[in-house]
Amino acid sequence: VNGQSVNIPSYMVKSGDIVAVRDKSKKQNRIVEALQLAQQVGMPAWVEVSVDKAEGTFKKTPDRDQFAADINESLIVELYSR
Repeated sequence: VNGQSVNIPSYMVKSGDIVAVRDKSKKQNRIVEALQLAQQVGMPAWVEVSVDKAEGTFKKTPDRDQFAADINESLIVELYSR
């Protein structure tokens, strides 16, 4: 994040933060497949992705109505409360 290594799964990004994949990880199959999927499916308006650079910019905090309706927020809170 912003050129620094982050190993905290619950790290909170802020508007304008750039999240990038480490150079040595860019060739991993799961990274390559995720970037290809991002190109095919597209990304939400609050995230800008550069597939060539394997990085994304968090543009703004999304509003609740910008999430899929089937997200169970209580399960997310439960997971990160452990």
